[in-house]
Amino acid sequence: MSGMLLGAHESVSGGLHLVFARAEEDGCRVVQLFTRSGRRWEAPPLGEQEIAAFVEARRASSVQLVVAHCSYLINLAAADEVVRQKSQRAIAQELDRCTALGIPLLVLHPGSVADGEEVEVGIARVARSLDALLVAHPGSPATICLENTAGQGNSVGHRLEHLRWIIDAMAHGARLGICLDTAHFFAAGYDLRSEEGYARTWASYAEELGWERLRVLHLNDALKGLGSRIDRHAHIGEGELGLATFRRLLTDGRFAGLPGILETPVDFTRPTPYQEELRLLRRLAAGG
Repeated sequence: MSGMLLGAHESVSGGLHLVFARAEEDGCRVVQLFTRSGRRWEAPPLGEQEIAAFVEARRASSVQLVVAHCSYLINLAAADEVVRQKSQRAIAQELDRCTALGIPLLVLHPGSVADGEEVEVGIARVARSLDALLVAHPGSPATICLENTAGQGNSVGHRLEHLRWIIDAMAHGARLGICLDTAHFFAAGYDLRSEEGYARTWASYAEELGWERLRVLHLNDALKGLGSRIDRHAHIGEGELGLATFRRLLTDGRFAGLPGILETPVDFTRPTPYQEELRLLRRLAAGG
């Protein structure tokens, strides 16, 4: 049985099409990218030449799967209606860009509620916003994948039931997938480190959301401790999760064929920022 498709979130500096050369140099089988700035609301439309260059670079690459990640500004749980409307427009643009570029998966953080608000209020806002987006994009080939969060601040999604409640509150929830981040899981209080905790965590996931929804894994060690609710990633084996946790994940047949994507701290001025870490993951996958 083949293992995970291992890869990383690569820079698109200089042009979206350059992500494939960077992914090849690092040894990625899958690549995650921003199709636009992750720190700005507005983005210029994709030009025909830009799309053609991306499609050609992908065709020439050995990368097997491309995943897009939404802007960090997006907050569908926001109390501020202006922010929610901006967020909906931004996701609509993301879906259009994924369609144009042939990207099948779009990762989204659910967002955060205001101080003093109950998380259920934010969940209802996320559900309504996503339903409206999916109605407006009935034929979109890109699947939105809700990502679990660390629970920092007032974020929605640090409990598995939050993600299930969003889906259950939607008319079109069947069209959503799930992205799980290992560092976020651990910070939110899900113990992936011990053998018993690992089994309990994945049993909880299966009960709440089901294996068929899981589309993406983010492979990140956690800088802070179990239940800290602090969203800080560490290099594989250098954080609280440790090498044994990732060996267990990478040799778990339930994740075979899924993309496993690094988002660990890197210096993108280096020509191959993820190369050594991906080699380490491959050794762990082989039982080393």
